[in-house]
Amino acid sequence: MLGFLLSLSGNTPPPEGSSVDRLLEPARRGDAQAREDLLRQYTPLVLRVGSQVSGRYLQVGRDEEVSVGLLALNEAVDRFDSSRGASFISFAEMVIKRRLIDYYRRQKGKSEIPLSDLEAEDDEGNPLQTVEQREAISRFVEEQEADDRKHEIVRYARRLAEYGIKFSELALISPKHEDARDRAIEAARLVARNPLFSQHLQTKKELPLKQLEERVGVSRKTLERQRKYIIAVALIMLEDFHHLRQYIAG
Repeated sequence: MLGFLLSLSGNTPPPEGSSVDRLLEPARRGDAQAREDLLRQYTPLVLRVGSQVSGRYLQVGRDEEVSVGLLALNEAVDRFDSSRGASFISFAEMVIKRRLIDYYRRQKGKSEIPLSDLEAEDDEGNPLQTVEQREAISRFVEEQEADDRKHEIVRYARRLAEYGIKFSELALISPKHEDARDRAIEAARLVARNPLFSQHLQTKKELPLKQLEERVGVSRKTLERQRKYIIAVALIMLEDFHHLRQYIAG
């Protein structure tokens, strides 16, 4: 993987006739060459999304964002699930954008911008980012996060509706005592991590109450009372709800 990152150069478009379907599954099964070919083929996607997020032209071998984007593309290969209906390209774009936003968020809190960085050039005479550019990126990141969070909540509300739960009632069904809430979250975590339990939840739209009672040491009556809350938390853990997951303890 590192050798591939170092060997890339330029914004070469994907070769004609290339197909993500031909490379994706072999790459996921461990074919290193297929993975390298797929990453090389879709490097222009990384550059395009990276340029949109950063607001400037990105170049392989010069900009750290390209490395961040390529690692995100590699992550997308492993995490893509065709059963959810989205195309690999749209899923990869989302992962790349999200990882770049994470990168900028970390960079923003790293250190103050020195005065010498107000107007500077690199060794090749290319202009570096000005304070205004960085502030523009910061505003973009904040706006993008807000937009992503809004769409994520809409998507989450739709998933909850499939289980007979309204998003508006989440505050009401949340256990009031911290210890009760912690036990409910632990039950949800068990459901998410146990393939049999998660399959039961997703296929039957209900909790495996008998098995949970045996594993978590909580009475069935309590589990039934906390059913909606446990399901709501388990769905966040099971699916790609990046922003909402931050609100779950631990």
